[in-house]
Amino acid sequence: MMNYDVLKYWIALRSIPGIGSVNFLALIDKFGSMPAIFAAPVSRLKETTGISKEIAASIAGFGDWDNVKKEFEHLVKNKINIITCLDELYPRKLQNIYGRPPYIYVRGSLNNDDIHIAIVGSRQASTYGRYTTERISRELALKGITVVSGMARGIDSAAHRGAIAARGKTIAILGSGLDVIYPPENKKLYEDIIQNGAVISEFPLGTPPRSSNFPARNRIISGMSYGVVIVEAGEKSGSLITARLALEQGREVFAVPGSIDAAGSRGTNKLIKQGAKLIENIDDILEEIMPQIEEISALKPPATSEIVVAADKKAEILDETGQKIFNLVAGGRVHIDDLISSSGLSSAEVLGALTTMELKGIINQHPGKFFSLKN
Repeated sequence: MMNYDVLKYWIALRSIPGIGSVNFLALIDKFGSMPAIFAAPVSRLKETTGISKEIAASIAGFGDWDNVKKEFEHLVKNKINIITCLDELYPRKLQNIYGRPPYIYVRGSLNNDDIHIAIVGSRQASTYGRYTTERISRELALKGITVVSGMARGIDSAAHRGAIAARGKTIAILGSGLDVIYPPENKKLYEDIIQNGAVISEFPLGTPPRSSNFPARNRIISGMSYGVVIVEAGEKSGSLITARLALEQGREVFAVPGSIDAAGSRGTNKLIKQGAKLIENIDDILEEIMPQIEEISALKPPATSEIVVAADKKAEILDETGQKIFNLVAGGRVHIDDLISSSGLSSAEVLGALTTMELKGIINQHPGKFFSLKN
């Protein structure tokens, strides 16, 4: 449940002309809390990097609380939440990028334990591009990976649909306000994404899909993901901007090869020549991101709701779904179909748990989709 008394300061500060992500975060770093920012005198505010005398005066003299209240009520009415960078639900990987959004607007649900992979590409996608995208997205979703994209025409839409077809999770990052669906023909897809994940934007309600918004949107797509898969991109495609941002943020970049005669493959083929990893299946993706996931799992403190596995298994930490799977494979090799039927869980839930447990070194996968505990 959103708290107006807390969030009103975030909304108010973002509404002041001249306030962007960088100086917004600089103010938080300097003053420590949102109320302290608005209580500070102009002389102290302008000591902050990126805060001019004019901006400082606008903060100190802010009085448009009626419009702040109206925006908050509009968010509540439209079932849109604000997740700030101080909130535990704020995407973990996004915390580490330069100029991260101070807060994001969200419809749907986020889970900070999810593993995100972005899939983006051309709006003028070929039949091959759409088919390949849906297959990769579907297979990732069946492994419990959350597919992130931008809900644009072509490859982006195919990425979302592939994840939804597998009953997996997907997240759309918009270059407009969450009440402005673009492209308009994706209204049904927009609703489906909310039911299977979330739609996210850093732009206030009512913001149209201006071309200048999309590079900013792209930094969130790459920033919250472990890696970015580029499927079909021309030589001047916006997807190449996402690939560049991913590299700057230290993310993995993957590319699907295409015909040397196809204009829509020139960008992806060029990325491969420049060092992007050529992928033929999702195993090429998982083997690259596995070390990052293992590192985060090792650093993550156990939650109070998690269950500790037996001491002879090095006290690995599993959630309730993982514990159920653990118990089923404890007696020896078990086939994936038997795990699904015995656990009472969906195939996506079982595959997601198996992927996490395999990455943590708890189980082994054997030929024929059999699983057992790792010795």
